Amino acid sequence: MSNPSKKVINTICPYCGVGCGIGLQVSDGTVTGVEPLPQHPVSQGMLCVKGWSSAFALDPYDRIKTPLIKENGHFRPASWSEAYQLIVDSFQAIKQEHGPNALGLIACARATNEDCYAAQKFARTVLGTHNIDHCARICHSPSVAGLRQTLGSGAMTNSIDDIEKADLLVIFGCDPTENHSVLGGRMIQAQQAGTKLLVVDPRKTRLAKLADLHLQLNLGTNIALINGLINIIFSNGWEDKTFIEERCENIDALRKKVAGYPPKRVAEITGVPVDQLHAAAKMYSQSERTFLAYGMGITQYTSGTNNVIAISNLTLVTGQIGREGTGINPLRGQNNVQGACDMGALPNVFPGYQEALDATSQEKFGTAWKCEIPQQKGLTSLGMTSEALNGRFQGMIIMGEDPVVTDPDQNHVLRALEALDMLVVVELVMTETAKVADVILPAAAFAEKDGTFTNCERRVQRVRAAIPPPGDAKTDWQILGELAKLLGYDGMQWPNAEAVFDELAQLTPLYQGMSYDKLELDNGLQWPCNDATPDGTKLLHSGQFSRGKGRLIPVDHTDPAEMPDSDYPLYLTTTRLHYHYGCGSMTRKSPLLERETPSGVLFIHPDDARKLSIQAGTLLRISSRRGEVETRAVVTDDLPPGTVAMPYHFKEAPSNLLTNTAQDPVTKMPELKACAVKIEVVTEQ
Repeated sequence: MSNPSKKVINTICPYCGVGCGIGLQVSDGTVTGVEPLPQHPVSQGMLCVKGWSSAFALDPYDRIKTPLIKENGHFRPASWSEAYQLIVDSFQAIKQEHGPNALGLIACARATNEDCYAAQKFARTVLGTHNIDHCARICHSPSVAGLRQTLGSGAMTNSIDDIEKADLLVIFGCDPTENHSVLGGRMIQAQQAGTKLLVVDPRKTRLAKLADLHLQLNLGTNIALINGLINIIFSNGWEDKTFIEERCENIDALRKKVAGYPPKRVAEITGVPVDQLHAAAKMYSQSERTFLAYGMGITQYTSGTNNVIAISNLTLVTGQIGREGTGINPLRGQNNVQGACDMGALPNVFPGYQEALDATSQEKFGTAWKCEIPQQKGLTSLGMTSEALNGRFQGMIIMGEDPVVTDPDQNHVLRALEALDMLVVVELVMTETAKVADVILPAAAFAEKDGTFTNCERRVQRVRAAIPPPGDAKTDWQILGELAKLLGYDGMQWPNAEAVFDELAQLTPLYQGMSYDKLELDNGLQWPCNDATPDGTKLLHSGQFSRGKGRLIPVDHTDPAEMPDSDYPLYLTTTRLHYHYGCGSMTRKSPLLERETPSGVLFIHPDDARKLSIQAGTLLRISSRRGEVETRAVVTDDLPPGTVAMPYHFKEAPSNLLTNTAQDPVTKMPELKACAVKIEVVTEQ
């Protein structure tokens, strides 16, 4: 006889941006296991090791279950009403004394679209500021900025299914087998079926070892490499002349720019041999259908926006866009970072990328929300940090992010958060950022609430509550709605998540044709979905680009902001590991994942290890101009000599004590992928 208390609730994996379908096995109000969904269009019955372990992230043993207020350096439990009143009194005092721009909010790319919509609405209507941001700032903000300039839209142009339709896969500055494992698995399957594979990465990644060609370029030389490839393509007449004439503009300026990047010069800058440059240019341009995917090895530089523009230039001149099996496909790191951007959890745009300071957009949202829209430009997350240190920013809400671990220069971040008059953290567990808070509010996890996530291919999918939240925890949009009412704004009193979605869809042209009922039908819909495309859109830019013609924009190589020297002779780059995710607050609750990589590590080439008398497991001190970290050595030739790498998942060995806050001038993206360090062997006591 079946047990009526046992059931399976279909939802979406809470980890990376692939958006795999998972079934949560529930027994007596507890998630006891996870199973894949065989018919899911993205995951096709597969799950990665993190997806299989997602039930551990819900374990209630260390969950925050009640509001906490800090008194005399220690947290004590409090009621919701007491915690709310403390926040309200503090925010009202800050606003009255310093104005609305002394307040701000960091939304969460792991939360639902409904939560992120509520976060940006709260900032703009209740706080009265455009000071709203989230972790896209430090992952794919250059993708949004760069591709909007060249194509008119900053999202993945194609669908994940196009991996199997391509003749050539180009993987640029990422390793999908680490962080997007199901997608990486589909790439390996495609290659085994005959698809060519070209990898561009300073590291010998798993895919690089399988590749038909691996361009192991020097750290931070992406633009020089791409300009060199375009130079070779033009020199051989391999460009798509018809496509350029019909669909592109500014070709002459690009020709002039890349003429300054002949193969010999590019080989000197990048370290890639001339014959490999020619082979790659021929592979890319002569392929019938080339699917290009890239990651944070492109975006996390001071040249991040220009790196994305360079990739767009390469794609446009070869006509490798607007068709199945082609395109420019940024791989999103968190489960809903695409959705958080779509929802306008950014200082410069409303939902649907409608400009925040545009008069027409302001009138539209001011009318819909029945409020005055702020006129002053908003701060980015790192901008809020800087203003806090300057004494011009006093109050912040952080929802589900852990900037103490994930943002560059940890000491800088800690000083800024400690300088605030009021820091409110909405969290599941006691993260390093939560420890600094004045008030902590307990949040519901992905399996404890209804809503939607948007994956990297623009697919909006239903997330479903399988169990109730522990203790007094609530969903983000509920918390913000209750705070809004106490602060005098009644426009966020939604009865359920569906009501939030209906409001955001009405105001967001990309989502206007969506509803919960429609999202149920075929595992979601890909935006844009509206009257013109009621069934969603699998392929962007097939007829014309969002901006009309694709714009070719000449860009130049620039060195990273901090180069190795006699004091700090090695380059450090940051990486992800297959078994962990983000700040580790979810994956490190799994004994299975923790067993595989239990603590921080430093990857170092055998040549550098020999010079410093380092062996596998040696305890090291890694120092930069910003701080120092101790961790263990892993000796591997997966990195080139002169470059070392650290994952950023481990609070015991936080790589972001070392990383540089130098920023891309367009997006304020910090240069997390390159800084100068020195290494010393620690004599163990």
